[in-house]
Amino acid sequence: MDVVRNHPDQFEITGLAARKNLELFVQQVQEFQPSYIGLTDEATAAAFPKALVPEGAVFLQGPDCMCQMARECPGDVAVLATVGAAGFKPTFEAIQAGKNIALANKEVLAMAGDLLMQAVDTWHVSVVPIDSEHSAIMQCLQNGAHAEVSRIILTASGGPFRGLTPEEFENMPVEATLKHPTWTMGAKITIDSATLFNKGLEVIEAHHLFHRGLDQIDVVIHPQSIIHSMVEYVDGSVIAQLGDADMRTPIQYALSYPERIERTGRKLNLLETPPLTFFPPDTHSFPCLELMYHAARVGGTMPAFVSVANEEIVEAYLNRAISFGSIPRLLDKVMNRHAVIKDYQLETIEVVDAEARAKAKE
Repeated sequence: MDVVRNHPDQFEITGLAARKNLELFVQQVQEFQPSYIGLTDEATAAAFPKALVPEGAVFLQGPDCMCQMARECPGDVAVLATVGAAGFKPTFEAIQAGKNIALANKEVLAMAGDLLMQAVDTWHVSVVPIDSEHSAIMQCLQNGAHAEVSRIILTASGGPFRGLTPEEFENMPVEATLKHPTWTMGAKITIDSATLFNKGLEVIEAHHLFHRGLDQIDVVIHPQSIIHSMVEYVDGSVIAQLGDADMRTPIQYALSYPERIERTGRKLNLLETPPLTFFPPDTHSFPCLELMYHAARVGGTMPAFVSVANEEIVEAYLNRAISFGSIPRLLDKVMNRHAVIKDYQLETIEVVDAEARAKAKE
C-alpha cells in the first residue's frame, strides 16, 4: 500500500481482502476506496460498518470470498500475501481469471508448484515473486542464459537463535522467538524463520520458479540481510542483488515488472553498511531445512503435507502448547505418517491438507 501511495499515477488498488483486523481494514478501505472488499472471518464481516462500503463496491464475506474476488475483481495483478494454505485456492482462481500474480505466499508453491507453473503456462500469465530472496534471484538471472547458470544461492539471516545450541533454545518462549533480528513479519513466518523451515519453503519455491534441480540450490547464512540472494554462473561469476531490508523494493519490482520505476525513501548506502559475513547453515541445530530438502526430493504430495502440518505445529507453539525445540521433532514424526501420492491434482491437495492437520494435531 505504501508503494501505491508513492506512485498513485502508476497503481490503483481495486480489491482488498482481510481476515480479522477490522480497525486497520476499515482505515485501508476508507483510504483506497476499492471496488471489491472482502472479509474471510464471518464475525469480523458482520461487524464491518456497512455505511463505509464505497459507493458501488461489492462487499464479500466468508471463507471463499478471496476466491470470488480473485475471479471477479478487475485488475492486472493479484497480490497474494496470505499466510499458509489459505492462499492456495485464490491463487489458482486469479490465474484462471487471467491475472498476473505477485506472489508473497511461499506455501502455495510448496504445496503444488508443478500444478501452479503449469497453470501459469496454460493461462499465459506471469508469476513474479515478492519474497526478497526470489526477487533477487529473478533479477540476477537476467545476466545470463538458463544453461549458463551453475547454482542459485539463497541467503538467510539465520533467525534470532543463530549460534545457540539446541539445549539453549529448546524451551525458548514465544516472545523471544518473535524478535527477528532483521525483518518485521507476521508471527507464523517469524517462527518459520527461527526454525529455518521458511528457508526450506524458499528452496522449493526457487526449484519451481526457476526450473532448477535441488542440487543447484544452496543456502548460506548472511546475518546482515544486505545481499538478498545470488546466482553463480558456469564461468565462476557470482551476481548478487543488494538492498536495505525493506520489502518495498521487491514489492514495487513485482508490481512494475518488467519495468523499474523510481523508489522514494531510504536506499542502500554502502559506506554505512556493516561488514558482510557468511556461514553454512547449522542443520544439526536447525533440522527443518534438511527436512524440507527431503520433502522436496520425495516429491508428490509430501511438500504439501509437511507445509500444512507445520502450520498446525507452529500454531501449537504460538498457543504455548509445545516447546520450540519440539517443532522439528514433530515435523519429522508426522512426515513418516504420510503415504505420498505421486500423481496428484488440485483436489488431492485438499484431502492432503485435511490429513496433515489431523495427524499434526494427533
